[in-house]
Amino acid sequence: MKIRQIEFAFFQPGFLAAILLPGTRNVFKGEIEMFYGLTQLGTIHTAISLIAVAAGLIALVRDKEISPRNMLGKVYVIATILTCLTGFGIFQHGGFGKPHVLGIVTLIVLGVAYAAGYTKLYGRASPYIETVSYSMTFFFHMIPGVTETTTRLPLGAPLLPNADAPALQAAAGVFFVVFLIGATLQVRRLRAGLPRAS
Repeated sequence: MKIRQIEFAFFQPGFLAAILLPGTRNVFKGEIEMFYGLTQLGTIHTAISLIAVAAGLIALVRDKEISPRNMLGKVYVIATILTCLTGFGIFQHGGFGKPHVLGIVTLIVLGVAYAAGYTKLYGRASPYIETVSYSMTFFFHMIPGVTETTTRLPLGAPLLPNADAPALQAAAGVFFVVFLIGATLQVRRLRAGLPRAS
């Protein structure tokens, strides 16, 4: 299979093998064929997004929030920014699309979170806005992650036919509910005055 377009690959856990295992790249008539349909940019993009998701997940489990004041949070924020930036150079359908919009929204939300954490722009609401905003960006990682994984794997017989499958909409809804529950718990934790991650 020749890769004629740069494939969109925001986060695919199953593609780690494509990044780590040797022999996954082959030159075929001057074009690069990548394992699981990933080009060089797609592979870099995927690797960075995996780092972001891993750091974010560990932070949420350990600290109950993603905080840029510790190493895990810094890694998450930097990797998420790089994921968005590399994503802007990936065109699945030959033009600007929903993944690019999500990348822009993610960067905006990161900006809001940063402003809430390091300025007095939002007053007393700052801790809540900062915490929930970082968690929201983690939720954003999940949407394309599930989409790309289920429409690519297993190789040759993916679980879902395309990104418009109803099951993906249902999955996005489930992740959103989980995000709302998690954000509510984070707000309650902040109101209780429990120590924050540092």
